[in-house]
Amino acid sequence: MVRRAFLLFAVLAPLTILLLNQIFWDKSWLLFIPVGPIILLGLWDITQRRSSLRRIYPVIAHGRYLFESIRPEIQQYFVENNIDGRPFNREQRSLVYQRAKNVTDTLPFGTQRDVDRAGYEWIPHSIAAITPAEEEERVRFGGEHCDQPYFASHLNISAMSFGSLSTHAVMALNRGAKAAGCWHNTGEGGISPYHLQGGDLVWQLGTGYFGARAADGGFDVERYRTNAQRPEVKMIELKLSQGAKPGHGGILPAAKVTPEIAEIRGVPLGKDVLSPPYHKAFDSPRGLIDFCATLRRESGGKPVGFKLCIGRREEFLAICKAMLEADELPDFITVDGAEGGTGAAPLELSNRAGVPLREGLSFVDNALRGVGLRDKIRVVAAGKIITGFDLFRTRALGADVVNSARGMMMALGCIQAVRCNTNHCPVGIATQDPARVQGLDVDDKTLRVQRFHHNTIHAFLELLAACGLQSPREIEPEHVHHRVEEDEVAHLGQLYPRLDDGLLVRDPEAAPAEWQAWWQAASPDSFKPQAVPLAGV
Repeated sequence: MVRRAFLLFAVLAPLTILLLNQIFWDKSWLLFIPVGPIILLGLWDITQRRSSLRRIYPVIAHGRYLFESIRPEIQQYFVENNIDGRPFNREQRSLVYQRAKNVTDTLPFGTQRDVDRAGYEWIPHSIAAITPAEEEERVRFGGEHCDQPYFASHLNISAMSFGSLSTHAVMALNRGAKAAGCWHNTGEGGISPYHLQGGDLVWQLGTGYFGARAADGGFDVERYRTNAQRPEVKMIELKLSQGAKPGHGGILPAAKVTPEIAEIRGVPLGKDVLSPPYHKAFDSPRGLIDFCATLRRESGGKPVGFKLCIGRREEFLAICKAMLEADELPDFITVDGAEGGTGAAPLELSNRAGVPLREGLSFVDNALRGVGLRDKIRVVAAGKIITGFDLFRTRALGADVVNSARGMMMALGCIQAVRCNTNHCPVGIATQDPARVQGLDVDDKTLRVQRFHHNTIHAFLELLAACGLQSPREIEPEHVHHRVEEDEVAHLGQLYPRLDDGLLVRDPEAAPAEWQAWWQAASPDSFKPQAVPLAGV
């Protein structure tokens, strides 16, 4: 019907204009200016073969694509309420913006949360509350084999590479880290000049070994040593996997390898750059622990750890067994939740692969307790952490400190346009488009990062004081309550029970059945499980 109507219009409209031009107005041909493009567009729609919708509904089908392109904005600004948006709702985004701008962040007229709904969480405050501390207590990173320990903030900037973020965004984050007194994780893209703005760096090494890459794509110890011993680099993090796409490598097409990126990453121009899903420098849990020791030694004794999103439990316990036999331990372990992050990822991996942060963090904390190493290794957590309560809850589940990526992006001005993978970020953060990048003012965004960090830490310290606690080290799982059902409440210690210290080594048969199966299947010589674990676990 629409197709026929268009064809009739395409014939009658020009004839009518010509008739008008002859009878009434000698300039009627000007009507071809709006009518002509419509006719050409419709003819193109009818003759093309890629879209059935456009062939059947010429011209007007483009309205569907227009509304589809602005659907996220319509949803975000006109449809969603304050607490139902994803991945971050309006209340959460507004809080970050308010804290980054240093404006009022108080909530009027009571909470909008349904406190009787399953999933609601809160802290049991104390009648004997205390005055909040003015400054946070720092957390030491670095074990007995570490010559250059680092004292960290409880809130830090998570891994985001130059290339995925713009030059101005990276500069603002690093300067913000310096002003805030927290670390800035480089991401696996290497150390760029934009990272060297005075902020403390955690240099992340992924499977591509960018910044320490040999010609064959393997690990080059000489290049590593040069970067690892930079004074700006305070710690080194070996990335095994990430929450956004666990178990997945990556490829940087040759067309995107600029001379600047090639120099930073240590890769050749004109060739695709592969980041495999596995490391070439080691192939077993023992090899991983030995490699961490090598990284520490060649860095001059700086703290070294590894990052992963938990998948197969047996594999992590295999690493624990390797640590029990090793002369040196990693200084920290970063647990990334499957909630994803700033990087674009295949939908199936983003939605369905990996263990969410709560379960993954609780498991790592328990595993380290079970082998008696928890007090020797720091645990960092990352996964949708942007508020003081997020920090408090994550600490209750076993983290020593946390990383935030998307929170820091929102502090820079991210509006959650969800276009990070298109190079069309509207605010100049996740793009390499020079015109968009120039719109991001580095000095202003530096202050916003610093303010967001300061105000979030202050909110965390206020929660701590409301519970009557003097130090974050006093936070226990019992300090966070969770509504399981409308008429059932449990604290995190009940939902995520802890193993006794050293239980897996001392008496593994006394551990829960699933832990027994995982422990038996784990071998320090291989990441592959040695036996089939219990069904369902």
